[in-house]
Amino acid sequence: MQIKDSVFVITGGGQGLGRAMAENLASQGAVLALLDLNQEKLIEACAACEAAGGKAHGYVCNITDESSVEATFAKIKNDCGQINGLINNAGLMRDGMLIKVKDGELKGKMGLDQFQSVVDVNVTGTFLCGREAAAIMAVQGQGGVIINISSVSRAGNMGQTNYSATKSAVATMVVSWAGELARHGIRTGGIAPGVIATEMTAQMKPEAIDRMVQAVPLKRLGEVEEMAHTLKYIIENEFFTGRIVEMDGGLRI
Repeated sequence: MQIKDSVFVITGGGQGLGRAMAENLASQGAVLALLDLNQEKLIEACAACEAAGGKAHGYVCNITDESSVEATFAKIKNDCGQINGLINNAGLMRDGMLIKVKDGELKGKMGLDQFQSVVDVNVTGTFLCGREAAAIMAVQGQGGVIINISSVSRAGNMGQTNYSATKSAVATMVVSWAGELARHGIRTGGIAPGVIATEMTAQMKPEAIDRMVQAVPLKRLGEVEEMAHTLKYIIENEFFTGRIVEMDGGLRI
């Protein structure tokens, strides 16, 4: 698929990695439909995409709400005329230990709300957006591509019972959808990044960043441009489907 003039929906596109990927696609002439809960961030992201050379539309959407997702995708189709690609990027982290025990006494547990809120955004949101995008693409009859952003944590990570479970789930969706959607010319792919240098990581304490860097064989964080390069590969390679690209600097060995 060519990027220029193609319409890409990006969830969580108002900020962070979503915005960075949107700006990169915009610089290649793409049309962006950015979904986020933050109206102000959406306005800023759309302006940045326009400045980069693309066209952009912003949509306030709660991806955990079925009716909101259905209405938003219908509006994108109406506004842009088509949908060629979806990047399921929106995600939530609410880390914590499963249980906390001190001196033989139970001090705390991961609450159901702490678990469920991450599932709602990362799994349900990905499912709903993937479903709506696939439905539109299939009826269009022009094919398309759906890319889920997973994580190196999909293999399991201490303190991330909720997050790891969801990032494993969105990776398996890639495989399931590849088999189901190929008949419609729709390809699927996933990216499982390690820690990428974004505005969020820039706000972390230096010692925390240093611990992460030391765990990476390449001894550095990933760059947004490298994430965008992987995204471009999946979009443009017409024989790529049903696979996850691990982009973590060798962190998961």
